Amino acid sequence: MRHTWRWFGPVDKVTVQDAAQAGAKGIVSALHHIPTGDVWPVDEIAKRHEEIKAGGLFWDVVESVPVSESVKTQTGDWRTHVDNWKETLRRLSASGIKTVCYNFMPVLDWTRTDLRWETRHAARAMRFDLTDFVAFDINILKRPDAASDYPEALQDAAARRFSEMNDAKIAALGRNIGAGLPGSADGYTLEQLLEKLRTYQGITAQKLQANLIDFLSEVVPVAEQVGINICAHPDDPPWPLLGLPRILSTEADYAYILDTVYSRANGMTLCSGSLGARADNDLPAIAERFASRIHFVHLRNVTRDEDSLPCSFYEDEHLEGGTDMVAVIAALLKEEKRRRDEGREDHEIPMRPDHGQEILDDVTRGAQPGYPAIGRLKGLAELRGIERTLLHAQYGMR
Repeated sequence: MRHTWRWFGPVDKVTVQDAAQAGAKGIVSALHHIPTGDVWPVDEIAKRHEEIKAGGLFWDVVESVPVSESVKTQTGDWRTHVDNWKETLRRLSASGIKTVCYNFMPVLDWTRTDLRWETRHAARAMRFDLTDFVAFDINILKRPDAASDYPEALQDAAARRFSEMNDAKIAALGRNIGAGLPGSADGYTLEQLLEKLRTYQGITAQKLQANLIDFLSEVVPVAEQVGINICAHPDDPPWPLLGLPRILSTEADYAYILDTVYSRANGMTLCSGSLGARADNDLPAIAERFASRIHFVHLRNVTRDEDSLPCSFYEDEHLEGGTDMVAVIAALLKEEKRRRDEGREDHEIPMRPDHGQEILDDVTRGAQPGYPAIGRLKGLAELRGIERTLLHAQYGMR
């Protein structure tokens, strides 16, 4: 696999040179300052390439070109936004980019209740606490009819939890849940979040799924023409939130979009952490089934408090948690060998160590939550160790 590292641009507290020293060979980045729905300017794309080259690496993967809420709901300027997305693909391809990640999560991107939760050994990790989330939904956001989405016992637990929260905890919970895309300056106040939720009234999971198929039917032909693989990132966490449907949460969800818009250019981002938050997602089996359509890989692990759905979980060390990382990497290496034997140019699958716990000096650096320097270096080293072992001549993965 090609070892990459997410970099949020010049504002990132972790530099491209740090990534190179950690063992990364390429960079995953995006133009977070460009408004969602706009075409990415050619000069801004070139500038990001130069910024990355100055640090000694190359821009391998775009994560992500955001899909606007207008496209997801098919309202407002959604057709213009689709056209702009296609033009951005053309410009990225002309600059040398061959892989573009995106997601189709309504309103909220990845969602956590705590961005720096203290683990058993005093590292800091991101956590989704279901009771805190329900307390936010019912008692802080006060979403109409929110209580009807939760069983009575969970409502009671959330009410008790809310009664114990001070003003600082309430404010932090609102900030954490209302945060925008990683690396962006976007985010929602409570009033803005409620307004965004209202724009999804009447949009069922089936309607959102149909809108995704419409989007893919437009952009995949362009991706084919310009030689780019686009890859959908799974929902995180992989279940409905705040009354909103989520449609990329399971193996069946991916089978539907990959079969309906059948093209090698239409693929998946295999995120072991996002999908791993559900006990019913078998990550090695998913990697095997969709191997030929996996264009980008995020490797991380989560530990679930329980296997019910939904549930609380936290982001564990890369080789801990509920996912068999050795089996997942073995499936990916098997696919790379198959692609090499076929002569495919995209035989090397870009992978990045996704997220990471803040350890050692990370706690003073103030990097983007989930994206520390040392915690990701540790994760990448562990993942590389598995890969190097499996590629040893004795094991026959070459």
